[in-house]
Amino acid sequence: MKDRVLYDRGMAVRRSVLGDAHVDRSLERATDFDADFQEFITKTAWGQIWTRPGLDIRTRSMLTIGMLAALGKDGELKLHIRATRNTGVTRDEVKEILMQAAVYAGVPAGNHAIALARAVYAEMDEEDAREAERKG
Repeated sequence: MKDRVLYDRGMAVRRSVLGDAHVDRSLERATDFDADFQEFITKTAWGQIWTRPGLDIRTRSMLTIGMLAALGKDGELKLHIRATRNTGVTRDEVKEILMQAAVYAGVPAGNHAIALARAVYAEMDEEDAREAERKG
């Protein structure tokens, strides 16, 4: 029963941070090979860590961006930069996080993360423009 509670709690926060569309795609693409991993990250990362009371979602989002930049984990960094739409972290705050990462993780890591963030924000701006045009 505890596992189900962790899963449900984790799924709720995962959806609130990453968005329903991303989570739905991840679950739909799951195979027998990686379905257990999807369950694991939902229960562990999202259900046990992101729901802890010591830090709010916005702070956890900022920390995650900094750590992913430092580790050079591009795919996850892109995902969490996009998630700032849901976590309330501003572009200026992301810039400052990446500046901080450059000092402590190295200028090449910071330079790479800045370039990646710039590209993600350009994509997001294009998506927003298309959506605004569609709603016209």
